[in-house]
Amino acid sequence: MITNPLKNHILRFANPVKTELQEFLNTIEPENINNKQYILEQGQHCRYTYFIIKGCFRSFFINKKGVDTIINFGIENWWLTDFDSFINKSISQLNIQATEESLVLKISKEKLDTILNRSLEMNKYFRIILEKVRIADQRRIQFMYNLSGEELYNTFCEYNPDSD
Repeated sequence: MITNPLKNHILRFANPVKTELQEFLNTIEPENINNKQYILEQGQHCRYTYFIIKGCFRSFFINKKGVDTIINFGIENWWLTDFDSFINKSISQLNIQATEESLVLKISKEKLDTILNRSLEMNKYFRIILEKVRIADQRRIQFMYNLSGEELYNTFCEYNPDSD
């Protein structure tokens, strides 16, 4: 089943009752994404958060010189969104683009809020995921200031051995 990787991911961190888990899995929508296809472009509202089943994405902005500045990558079994736009319903300053053929599961803010209001365990799962995102962001910022481009890439591969 297409949602099995997400189900397994959730069960690594939380123990929702079967009905809560199934309600969540029934709420999310699968979407195939082509290589180089955008799931979000600067100037749009980010309507979804995405769980990556297969593939890889880059999240980036275009700086004042017109150069793409990558802020992070999204890899398999990872959640990806523009948090500012998704949470605050603001216009996105980011682009999110597939770097290969990909498959994601997506859920809107409204549907996610409904699930989180009904399930303490799903709330726990997303809290843990957000903690992991914050830790990864903090490490990435430290690495950006202390490592060369090659060292950054090697560190990414070290932390994500399945991404090669």
